Formats: sequence, structure tokens, C-alpha cells
Amino acid sequence: MLHYHTHPVTAFQQNCSIVWCDATMEAAVIDPGGDLDELLAEVERRGLALQAIWLTHAHIDHAGGTGELAARLQLPIVGPHPGDQFWIDALPQQSAMFGFPPAEHFTPTRWLQDGDTVTIGRETLTVRHCPGHTPGHVVFHAPQIDRAFVGDVLFAGSIGRTDFPQGNHQQLIDSITQRLWPMGDQTVFIPGHGPESTFGRERRSNPYVGGT
Repeated sequence: MLHYHTHPVTAFQQNCSIVWCDATMEAAVIDPGGDLDELLAEVERRGLALQAIWLTHAHIDHAGGTGELAARLQLPIVGPHPGDQFWIDALPQQSAMFGFPPAEHFTPTRWLQDGDTVTIGRETLTVRHCPGHTPGHVVFHAPQIDRAFVGDVLFAGSIGRTDFPQGNHQQLIDSITQRLWPMGDQTVFIPGHGPESTFGRERRSNPYVGGT
């Protein structure tokens, strides 16, 4: 079975998730924005073998620790979609602007496209391309446990910002209604910030996309 633990990192309290297969104890880390020593201590405490970094998008609070972590442990970087190349290129400027430690440059080992899959141990998750917050944003869907790791696409009671370069409000709404809602009302999503919720709850009550 697939398990996960969410650990908020940096002053932005970004929900970095460690996901693992309990049959193999192999793990991936989703969006290591920083506080790497804390994350690695959590991995060690659980007896996991970290195999990969998965990225939903390349904003500094989600990707700031990626280059260092990949170099430190020789891990492949999987994702995001190529639309976020310019955000990766801008990580040094992002880190300076928001007061983060200098972000190391990196090149993803593998870019992701809509419909791709990622595997950790014996567990496979589906990738959906969900642009709007950033053009290259992706979401990781684990139907076997009714979970989705959605980055900054959707939050409990809110949606992702679209006022950053190449953000697009209508694209974001379309991503939520056309890519997330079909995963099912029962699906619990882990957002990039704040508490978990379900797609059903947000469809009913979220003021930005409720009733869609």
C-alpha cells in the first residue's frame, strides 16, 4: 500500500510530502522546498529508502531544495511539465527575492506530460498536467488510496494564485473542473499549503469553484 507523511517546510509552510510503498519501503519526496535536514531525518526515522524527487511546479517554496537534495543523494528529479522551465531558470532570483537560501540550479531528469505515470516501489501514480498557477504544474493522483497531491492548484476553500508570470485564471479553473473533479468526490487532496480537503467538499463549498 502507498503511505504518505506531509511535513510543512520553510517560512511559507509548504506541504512537502514523503510518499512510500510499504512493501519495499522505497520513497519519493514531493516538492522539497527547503528544510532538507528535517525531511531527511523524517525519512530515516521511518526507515525509508529515498529514491526520487517529484515536483508539482518550480516556484521557490516548492522546488528551492531540489538541486541540493538531488546532488546530495544522487536522486533523479521527476517533473514538472516543461512549461515550468523558465521558473527553474529563475530559481536563483526567486530565492533572493523571497529570502530563501540560494537555490541550486538543476535540470529535471525526466519531464512529465499529462497521462504519464510515476512509480515508487510497487505503487504507481498518474500524472495530470494542471496549468494555471504555473504553465507546467502537474498533479500526482493515487487512486489506490483516493489521494491526490495537487500542489498549488486547489486549496481548502481557495484556489491557486494566477497573478504570477504566465499564470492564467481560466486555465486554472479548467484544470480543476476538467482534471481534478473526475478523480471523484471522495478523493482527499493534499494541497501545497494548509489543510487537506476532499474534491466533493470543494465542489460544494469552495467560493471560487463551488458548483462547477
